[in-house]
Amino acid sequence: MYELENKQVLVVGLGARGRAACELLRGSGAGVMAVDQADTVDLRAEADRLRPLGVEIGLGAIMPPDRQFSFAVVSPAVRGDNPIVLELARRQVPVIGELELGCQQAKCLSIAVAGTNGKGTTAMLIERVLAHNGRKVAVCGHGARPICAVAPQTKELDYLVLQVNSFQLETTHFFRPALAVLLNLAADHLDRYATQAEYVRTTCRVLQNQQAFDWAIVQSEALAQMRSLDVALPSKIITFSAKDREADLYLERGLLMSRLPDWSWPLLNLEDCRLRGAHNAENLMAALAVGRVLRLPLDTMVDVLKTAEAEAHCFERIAEVNGVQFINDSKATNLDALQKALLSVPSAGGAPNAWLIAGGKDKGLDYHDVGPLLAQRTKGAFIIGEAREKIRAAWSLFTPCVLSDSLLEAVSLAAKNAVPGDVILLSPACSSFDQFRNYQHRGEVFRQAVNGLAATIRGGSGDEHPNRQTATERQ
Repeated sequence: MYELENKQVLVVGLGARGRAACELLRGSGAGVMAVDQADTVDLRAEADRLRPLGVEIGLGAIMPPDRQFSFAVVSPAVRGDNPIVLELARRQVPVIGELELGCQQAKCLSIAVAGTNGKGTTAMLIERVLAHNGRKVAVCGHGARPICAVAPQTKELDYLVLQVNSFQLETTHFFRPALAVLLNLAADHLDRYATQAEYVRTTCRVLQNQQAFDWAIVQSEALAQMRSLDVALPSKIITFSAKDREADLYLERGLLMSRLPDWSWPLLNLEDCRLRGAHNAENLMAALAVGRVLRLPLDTMVDVLKTAEAEAHCFERIAEVNGVQFINDSKATNLDALQKALLSVPSAGGAPNAWLIAGGKDKGLDYHDVGPLLAQRTKGAFIIGEAREKIRAAWSLFTPCVLSDSLLEAVSLAAKNAVPGDVILLSPACSSFDQFRNYQHRGEVFRQAVNGLAATIRGGSGDEHPNRQTATERQ
């Protein structure tokens, strides 16, 4: 653990996690200098909030200040080849991330959830299971509150549930969750990693410091990828899979089954749950396995898991207008998530009935892979963002593709083509950062566009209105 009092620390990156790191460091008695390569109105406002705490600020920085630092805390968004990070390495300044800093200062056990897709849903399920059984718990990490913002309150908690992604894990050294969940290792972030193998190894850092008495709950297919790359797994293991019936927890005819000792019976019927689909079956299995390790009663877990609903922007049915459903799956930022969304679209007697809105900032993925499924499920695609030309080149053989200048235009064009029984699906398979602040912002813009469209129709006919549904189960 880093002792913070009287240490001189450089924070690189002034987003939400950088701000939380600054506040934790100052509260622990460290001297803090924070820098960011950008110099925007938002960052200047952030700087004005931090200066009264005694934080020195440097915006528009291209190199670290010429002074001695005990260590540096780097935002997950800052790549390892960033000039500031490279210069810190040249000066032999230790570099850690906000995840490492926050967890070193935490005073309770941590449960980490990693993998390509499903982290948010699984973390939510684990939180619900623990809270329902009287445990004090907080969820933080990627997509949630910064860990450094929660660390000072952890002496009052039983568990921290951490959503962690590969970017955060790049700058961990001693991070060691007592219980870690690895959901899946579908291809992602190949704009940051040279190969899929590099991405897999980085994500598996969530497990590297575990000891023989810790627990790893790992999807069978992810475990096979790890073993193919000779990635060591030092802890006790529970496997789960919706496809592999040899896993410890598996899916059979809609039932979540277990073959664990003294727990070898059906655990949960997926038909009784609001969460649907094989991918959500795996999320539910992971939460059940966590509860099993923590010796929670099965009946109390089942009760709360049946009523759980997916997060906003995760296959969220937001309206039905003139018999056309609008689904917000803005959180689908890679091809694996898009494939799951297409498979979850309510069918129309076997005929294609989806109008897909996709595109954004390219992550280096091979868009051809989803082509055959597009041919089976979609009537057409409206493509937006920086990657639209690349995506059209990959998809035009499988489905009609139209380039759109904005998400609003794509929604309007899709609505003009749709007929009753069709589905308009926002499932971008790309990052949002070319046009939006984040995937949440993208999803809200989609929601506003749909609500505006519904209001226009209502004003014209007097009898149409959006049927807002917050339940987000996948059929």
